[in-house]
Amino acid sequence: MSEIIPIAASGDSAPDGAAGANDALHQMRPGPLQLSALPPLSLYVHLPWCLRKCPYCDFNSHEWRDDTGELPEQRYLDALVADLDAALPLVWGRTVHTIFIGGGTPSLFSPAAIDRLIGDLRARLRLAPDCEITLEANPGTFERDRFRAYRAAGVTRLSVGVQSFNDAHLKALGRVHDRAQAIAAVEEAAATFDTFNLDLMYALPGQTLERLDADLSQALALAPPHLSVYHLTIEPNTYFAKYPPEVPEDDAAYAMLDRLTERTAAAGLERYEISAYARSGHQCAHNLNYWQFGDYLGIGAGAHSKLSFAHRVVRQVRFREPRLYMDKALAGQAVAQSDDVGIAALPFEFMLNALRLKEGFTLAQFGERTGVAITAIQRGLEEAERKGLIERDLARVWPTTRGFDFLSDLQAIFLPDS
Repeated sequence: MSEIIPIAASGDSAPDGAAGANDALHQMRPGPLQLSALPPLSLYVHLPWCLRKCPYCDFNSHEWRDDTGELPEQRYLDALVADLDAALPLVWGRTVHTIFIGGGTPSLFSPAAIDRLIGDLRARLRLAPDCEITLEANPGTFERDRFRAYRAAGVTRLSVGVQSFNDAHLKALGRVHDRAQAIAAVEEAAATFDTFNLDLMYALPGQTLERLDADLSQALALAPPHLSVYHLTIEPNTYFAKYPPEVPEDDAAYAMLDRLTERTAAAGLERYEISAYARSGHQCAHNLNYWQFGDYLGIGAGAHSKLSFAHRVVRQVRFREPRLYMDKALAGQAVAQSDDVGIAALPFEFMLNALRLKEGFTLAQFGERTGVAITAIQRGLEEAERKGLIERDLARVWPTTRGFDFLSDLQAIFLPDS
């Protein structure tokens, strides 16, 4: 499953731009919040290269062509280690519960490179005994021994970006793999890993409900323990934004989502998050930490971080362009931007994430993760309940089926006043 970066809101900048970004004493100074405890911590590692930039993709990914020479694996790994070393004071002593290696196409990196990366991380961080380590993989880079070598390197979970099993749809999406490669990659993931994610997209150019059914039948036949399903959206600054394809109408897309939800439930996959379905025990712990407003340190080109301290919540962004990132990271200056999240933005940021979860959140969790009193969202909760978008009791708030169907409307209720 693609690693998902929650939307950031900025407040006060670090001194001299990002100059004090990794200054732990600066982050620990008195501030407007009083957090009673720090949330769980995850690590995101961004490997930015891919074989081909997909026309719908707005991630920080960059095509790597053979005629430009070998992939700079070792220099990029050196930069990641330097980036992490500089950031360690911000997370010193904290346990890392999950690691997600995303991209780009991380499976372009050799198993030896991934082995070195995980070894370098283990040498510097306190990892939980059951730390989930996920690697994104593209069926276009699939080799049987390669997946097994990733498992031997310490990867515990593979995320396979299939998107479709229909060759015509794959071509329209600019994917470098075909149906046969997708099936082979998922079969090998199932044979090699105890758990894995399978990614599908719907509302594709030219897709009908019957074609979606065929995609879903093939996916379910492979018995994935986790299925992530994404509506194709046309994002700004992508090829599809410049040359929009003809995609299904909204009503057809809603019918597709209803079919997905109905058939996954019949197959024993529970919808635990707006776009994620899993068998018991196979939820993606890394993305769950995002939705529960946990902390994450992001290293790599363009990676985002959200880190909590006693008196503030801080967001950071690394330099985006890979070569510039490597130069900056090796000089100890990987952070391009570092900002405190403003008090007024914290309730919305929390709700933006937590309402994606079927089980919602506890009132205690809201206070612990934001440092803000529950009264900050009381009016919003009352409005959302009146509209039938949430239910709640004395301890917990969760979205209704209607709330899931109209999630954007539900989230918008908690937008801060301008």
